Amino acid sequence: MTAAIQFGSRIIAFRLEYSDRKSLGITVTPKMEVLVKVPTDTTIEKVKEKIRKKAPWIIKQQSFFLSFQPKTPKRKYISGETHLYLGRLYRLQIIIAKEESVKLKGKFIEVTASEKSRAKDLLNDWYLQHARTKFHAIATPLIDKFMKYKVEPSSIVLRDMLTRWGSCTPKGKIILNPELIKAPKGCIEYVIIHELCHLIHHDHTQKFIDLQTKEMKDWEKWKMKLEKLLA
Repeated sequence: MTAAIQFGSRIIAFRLEYSDRKSLGITVTPKMEVLVKVPTDTTIEKVKEKIRKKAPWIIKQQSFFLSFQPKTPKRKYISGETHLYLGRLYRLQIIIAKEESVKLKGKFIEVTASEKSRAKDLLNDWYLQHARTKFHAIATPLIDKFMKYKVEPSSIVLRDMLTRWGSCTPKGKIILNPELIKAPKGCIEYVIIHELCHLIHHDHTQKFIDLQTKEMKDWEKWKMKLEKLLA
């Protein structure tokens, strides 16, 4: 069942699951949903009381996950439109010619296409190719640093994700959103380090935060940049 409480000016909605467990547990998912698992004999009043007490923590967790929800602005694929690459804005310049290509030239991304309708696909393919090479180059020294914890990702793959910048599977596979190629290098490092920390701590506990801070002292700055740049 679903329910909600009022906390100041904010409404906190939550999903309630009853089971044979002995204690009440609250989880905030990466999609910012609040899941409450409780013993079968727990009253809704007791659940709401617990939610109110934990409200500051719930809001903090939801805010934490906000930076992992891509909101890349939709841009047009016409000459003069600006597009991001590694945190910098470039103007799109479309040239119609038989031999297709995409090149960075000064402050421009030059797309040579056989017809205008091809520009979007060509640019997206270019982004994907650069994401593969750049993410690998950025991730390699970070993975080497985490070897001291005796952990290593089983693989790093790229996958389009509507609500995540990155994720780490239980088997240690790190998944990165190729849209990250539009963010500065520091933002990419932040997401990779975040997922590497999940190889050691699977939940967002204080130990997880402490480890992330140890490996990237200014991670909050890059988290904010990611939120602002692609919001």
